[in-house]
Parts: sequence; structure tokens; C-alpha cells
Amino acid sequence: MGTLIVTEAELRSCLPIDKGSLTAIERSFSWISEGRVSMPPVMHIDIDDGSAVDTKGAFVDGLEHLAVKVATGFFRNPQIGLPSCSSIIALMNAKTGAFDCIFLDNGYLMNLRTGLAGAVAAKHLAPKRVTTVGVVGTGVQARYQIESLALVRRFERLLVFGRNTASVSSYCAEMTGLLGIPVEPCQSLAELVTFAQIVVTTTPATEPIIMAEWLHSDLHITAMGSDLPGKQELHSNILESADVVVCDVFDQCVIGGELQNLGEGGGTILEIGAIISGAEQFSRPTDAVTICDLTGTGAQDTAIAVEAFDRVKAAKLGTSL
Repeated sequence: MGTLIVTEAELRSCLPIDKGSLTAIERSFSWISEGRVSMPPVMHIDIDDGSAVDTKGAFVDGLEHLAVKVATGFFRNPQIGLPSCSSIIALMNAKTGAFDCIFLDNGYLMNLRTGLAGAVAAKHLAPKRVTTVGVVGTGVQARYQIESLALVRRFERLLVFGRNTASVSSYCAEMTGLLGIPVEPCQSLAELVTFAQIVVTTTPATEPIIMAEWLHSDLHITAMGSDLPGKQELHSNILESADVVVCDVFDQCVIGGELQNLGEGGGTILEIGAIISGAEQFSRPTDAVTICDLTGTGAQDTAIAVEAFDRVKAAKLGTSL
């Protein structure tokens, strides 16, 4: 059999944000905790101050396939009418090395697995009762994170903070229609954090935008914007004062995640895979402040690629999984 080529349109039709895709990403964290993953460090190629290419991948013992993703970030592209990010994923047979599938996903699988990872974090770390969610940023991940979050928590209101008024207005209109709840602009980050029980940060900030003095009891923050050295969304005091700090992969987060800004005052850092697998016994403390630092992993890319491959094959055969 030759290499299957799958387009973004095909992927969107068979692999939406749903419980099955969420389970696939949740499982990927457990693989890491169980020691089943061979995952090299991120290969980052700087092009210029606004353009770069990143490569991630992982082999998981026991799977028939492994995946390698090449993702681009060219952040001046919107000025010429092009998306800022894209990606391609190669799915290889773990026994023969043959390329069984190439996903020409234009960033869809990357965005999907990143949004779902945020939902997994909230599922295991956020308060059970949530009335208000706050999102910082109005880009692609501000959409995927919140739509994915709706799989694991019901909430009554979404607050949004962004620096571009037109983008905020567009986001509010779009997400109101999608979620069926009030989606409102927030005038300040302090106000957003104060009223929310879950806060998701989705920015490329290189200086802290969320301050420790805004924290309050029964709060969870998922920070997913910091994924390279020099990035930072949370003031380091937040990591030091939070009741629980969790990350996807410690060795990766201390290089490019929020943990790179943690001083000596920080306590124990848990990996979310250990919580999911049960290797770490965890119960959210009453009225706690919890933080999750997500940088994205090659295991997630393999997980979403394998899930996509199964669904595409099923769709072509006219069957259901």
C-alpha cells in the first residue's frame, strides 16, 4: 500500500473536538508517565525575529505507528493575508519505517491537540464547579482551548482580554454563537483573573502579564503560550505561591515553559501524566490555586496522528470506530 495523503478538509470532517480526540490526548500524557515514550528535545530553527520552524515527534512502545511534526510560525504572514502558523505530520510504520500517511493539515492537528491538552489539564486540576472562565488572547488557540474546555467543564460566562479591540469583538461574536453563553470583553487582566475560576493564557508574551496579587482561592490557570526560551506569561511569584504546579514534561518546561522563570522558592512540580496514570495520588485541595504549564509534546502529536489515521481509514471504508 502506498502513502496515504490526507488533507485538512478530510481531517476536519472526521476528527472534530470530541470525547474521542480528548481521550487520545489524555492517553498521551500517561504514556510519558509510564516510561513508554522515546521523545527527543524540540528542534527549533530561527529564521528571523518573526519566523521559525519547530519539529517534534515521539515513538511510543506498543503502538504500530510513530509521528513527526514540522510546524512553522511566520508571524508577519497576516499582513499579507496568510495564516501565521502551519504544520505537516508524517506517520511512520514502527516496524518498517514506511511512511503510511502524510497529513497536510495546515496546522489543524497541531491546534486540535494543543486545545485538547488544555482541556485535559482542566479536567484533572480545575475546580469542579465553574461559573466564569477567562481567556487571554483572541487567536486560534483562544478558540481551540475554550471549545475543548467545554468538553470537561460547564460554565456560564466567558471573559476575554485582548489588545486589539476589533479582534476581541470578533471573538466575542463567534464564541457566543458557538458556546451559547455570554462572551464578554474584559477591560483589564486583573478583572479577568478576579472573576474567573479558570484562566487560560494563549499569548506569545515575553514578559509576565498575569500577576500574583490577582490570585484568589479556587482558581486554576492553564498557561500554554510559553513554549520557547524567553517566553513568559505568568509572573514567577505565581509559581512560587500556587498550591499546586503541574507541567506536561518537566525537562521541556524548564527550558521553554513557565518553569524556566521559576526561582529557588518553588515547591514540588508534578507532571500531569503521573496524575492521570495514578503514579501520583492527587486530589485538588479545597480553595486551591493550581497552575498547569503546557509546552506541547511529541507524544501528543503521535497520539492525534494515530487517532486521525484510524478515523480516516474508517471513513474511507464507510465504517465507524
